[in-house]
Amino acid sequence: MRFIGTAIEKLQRHPKRIVFPEGTEPRVLQAARQFYSLRLGVPILLGNRTKIKDISAELNISLEGIRIINPSESEELENFAKRFETMRRSKGLKLEEAQQAMLNPNYFGAMMMAMHQADGIVSGVKEVGAAVLRPFFQIIAPAPGIKTVSSCMIMEVQDSRYGEQGVFFLADCDVVPQPTVEQIANTAVLTAQLAKRLLGEKPRVALLSFSTKGSSTHPEAVKVQAATALASQIAYEKKIEAEFDGELQADVAIVPEVAKRELQNNLNSPVAGKANVLIFPDLNSGSISSRLIQHISKANAYGQILLGLNAPAADVAHGADAHEVLGVAAIVGVQAIEYKYLFPDAGKKLPGENS
Repeated sequence: MRFIGTAIEKLQRHPKRIVFPEGTEPRVLQAARQFYSLRLGVPILLGNRTKIKDISAELNISLEGIRIINPSESEELENFAKRFETMRRSKGLKLEEAQQAMLNPNYFGAMMMAMHQADGIVSGVKEVGAAVLRPFFQIIAPAPGIKTVSSCMIMEVQDSRYGEQGVFFLADCDVVPQPTVEQIANTAVLTAQLAKRLLGEKPRVALLSFSTKGSSTHPEAVKVQAATALASQIAYEKKIEAEFDGELQADVAIVPEVAKRELQNNLNSPVAGKANVLIFPDLNSGSISSRLIQHISKANAYGQILLGLNAPAADVAHGADAHEVLGVAAIVGVQAIEYKYLFPDAGKKLPGENS
């Protein structure tokens, strides 16, 4: 709770509007209630108004301060559909299809983001990943100059000796199955940027592998070496304050004693043994590792926070409870505060406008 407590305090000073497309989900209702009670801003629930009211009554959850929008009854429905048809016309989308899409709360919520009617969006508690990510990617799109959209999980473990007082940023755990060298490097830089804004400390980024510092010449290890070099170059060109090192095995990255033993007299790395950002070589390793860490260590897990989109968004895990949904919403809200620093040109054009 230390990390989330800091995020909540910051958001209380700069409240934001967060849209929750899964408005009838009990965990989302509970998180929205807490979001408003903590004075973090305005939660916006999407869905059937009567059903939301009935479920909240059953759970004894007050809807005071919570905004409810039923996409099918919204006065914005036609406008959103026309915008979406314009955006996807080159893909063959017809107006009737756009109108049908806008009845889907994830599409409607994504368009609210694109039209600046909300500051952040959180979905995924009930929907499968593709049903969440597809409308986000089609409507919100990548931020200007961003080639790779990926994700990160923020993990807070009980042992504060590791990471940044127990906090780790793990990426990519949700989006790119088999990333290229360039995609791994871009994910490393984007995660470092987010970590810097949220932690206030210099990110120490470890690009992970099954080998350490050339102990294997396998192409997958060489790929991580190349990604490390490219990430360092990109960060230097963008004047991003962060340290990068790889390839490193996981224990070499986070345990000082192991780093000292494995690297011996070559321990001049600002990252080895003290990494607070962990970059995985593929989605298999990222997804498996993050879930193991969360459940075996009983860590507080917040994600997936999407990286590189034109607006703050998150695809939360199916198993997330109300506390985790609240935590993700708070992080997305803080992201909204910091977005102009992360992506100076983000959100300046409306959907359908020419570049």
